[in-house]
Amino acid sequence: MRTIQFREALREAMSEEMRRDKSVFLMGEEVAEYNGAYKVSQGMLDEFGPERVIDTPIAELGFAGIGVGASMNGLRPIIEFMTFNFSLVAIDQVINSAAKMMSMSGGQYGCPIVFRGPTGSAGMLSSQHSQNFENWYANTPGLKVVVPSNPYDAKGLMKSAIRDNDPVIFMESEQMYGDKGEVPEEEYLIPIGVADIKREGTDVTIVSFGKMMKVALAAAEELAKDGVNAEVIDLRTVRPIDYKTLIESVKKTNRMVVVEEAWPLASISSELAYHIQSNAFDYMDAPVKRVTCRDVPLPYAPTLIEASLPNVARTIEAVKQVMYTKA
Repeated sequence: MRTIQFREALREAMSEEMRRDKSVFLMGEEVAEYNGAYKVSQGMLDEFGPERVIDTPIAELGFAGIGVGASMNGLRPIIEFMTFNFSLVAIDQVINSAAKMMSMSGGQYGCPIVFRGPTGSAGMLSSQHSQNFENWYANTPGLKVVVPSNPYDAKGLMKSAIRDNDPVIFMESEQMYGDKGEVPEEEYLIPIGVADIKREGTDVTIVSFGKMMKVALAAAEELAKDGVNAEVIDLRTVRPIDYKTLIESVKKTNRMVVVEEAWPLASISSELAYHIQSNAFDYMDAPVKRVTCRDVPLPYAPTLIEASLPNVARTIEAVKQVMYTKA
């Protein structure tokens, strides 16, 4: 199977759907002439032209609103935010328009739209450019929230997101655009709302999504050297959440650690801890442990970034705590 970059997988997904469906178009800052801020849309302007690959001013609220209106009138926009930090400028259109349109119109208007772009930290970009808002958007009825961790999942989920009749928040990572992975040439789709067991195990369940899957898998490899067989689950989507897969895993391992890049209060990991301990309590041999970003705006200094973000050492420590093997 061929190996391609994360950005190439996204580009293929968007291009294939634009060839398949003339109602699909891409709009955002620098998506056309500049080939995308992270070169995700490279070459798409040449193929599809300026009517379907549209550069916008630096006006997220404006072009998000144009996208919502277009989706209500039969089109399927892909709206790129240069980062989801900037989506806060457009959050009124996302939350108060896109998410609620079907409900408030009594089903008369749908809103098939994808809002996509990078999320989370990306090196020394400081507090305003290093935030995770997956839990913010997942808190909103009417939205679906997708956070892929590898090129294969990114392509299959993006194609499903574009075809979905509901608004989808599709969150990537600047640090993953160059990541390579195996992606088949033939068409495939990955259903939204289905988690994936990336590593089978019996002793503890480690759950994560997005680029924190790298931390989860690396921690599992280190734990294996000490004889701990960790099962690693990639949520892939955080609304809807595949609770069934998580519960079935906990029935087997009896322990769970959740790794998430966001702040701890009211996070996805908070919801998972509540749900598992409410619905699989009789199978638990220890409370669910969470590994999140420290509860501070992300610093600029690399040493402080390392101290703030989830990492392998903190994940291993959490596993030892739930297994009661911590020295």
